[in-house]
Amino acid sequence: MNTSSKAPSTPWLRKLLAPLVKAHPETRDDLVAILRQARSRHLMDGEALSMMEAVLQVSELRVRDIMIPRARMVVVERDKPMEEILPVIVESAHSRFPVIGDDRSEVVGILLAKDLLQYCGPSARSFNMRDVLRSAVFVPESKRLNVLLKEFRVSRNHMAIVIDEYGGAAGLITIEDVLEQIVGEIEDEYDFDEGAYILKRGDDLYTAKAHTTIEDFNEFFHTDFDDQDYDTIGGMVVNALGHMPKRGESVEIGGFRFIVVRADSRKVRLLNIERLDDAADVNDGET
Repeated sequence: MNTSSKAPSTPWLRKLLAPLVKAHPETRDDLVAILRQARSRHLMDGEALSMMEAVLQVSELRVRDIMIPRARMVVVERDKPMEEILPVIVESAHSRFPVIGDDRSEVVGILLAKDLLQYCGPSARSFNMRDVLRSAVFVPESKRLNVLLKEFRVSRNHMAIVIDEYGGAAGLITIEDVLEQIVGEIEDEYDFDEGAYILKRGDDLYTAKAHTTIEDFNEFFHTDFDDQDYDTIGGMVVNALGHMPKRGESVEIGGFRFIVVRADSRKVRLLNIERLDDAADVNDGET
């Protein structure tokens, strides 16, 4: 009886897998090389190749590699009144928040912003954090990302508190953090056309991806920013601020105000750009 598996019947899948069958890759590097050969033969596009390489990389990364460290966590205090909690939630624009107790180093649960809606309005009942506090999920720094992603999917949790070897909170990680390692940055309300880096939003307001190169920025805005020390506008902003910025921080450079829209513990991701009165004339087109 022949127990061998059947060859794929789909033509494009046969073409894609043919090099794998012939080459018998023995290492991860061999597999990546074969996938790149498939890309060069137009059996897949660049985006598919990037995702496949990212999937392989995720299995090697651990939670500590991409977590948001404790110092950058936006938290709320369990015993604070609603009027002190709401400004934190509005300013950060997150949907989930670690809740700390009397011992500020201890995370006692998770608050979902949507759970506060029931306390809004003239007829709302009195707020009590303990009524809406949800259990927190704790994971060690050493957990592999592919294992964590599977646990997120099974449990339907979106956030976990990362603990160090002593059991203290070292940071947090979300399912979006893990997915972005595979598919790249997940855009939300700031949608760009494919291939675009700078989006015009008003007469003097633009939104730009932080990895936009200085060269592309100069071409768009008819400026002459120096690209000797950094390649991207995100790098330029971090250099000007002197630290990794948080959401909402801003800096003025060469007649423009750069406002951080999205950033994490590792890099700036999205910027709003305001052209000031003394800035050079800009090109109203889009790259």
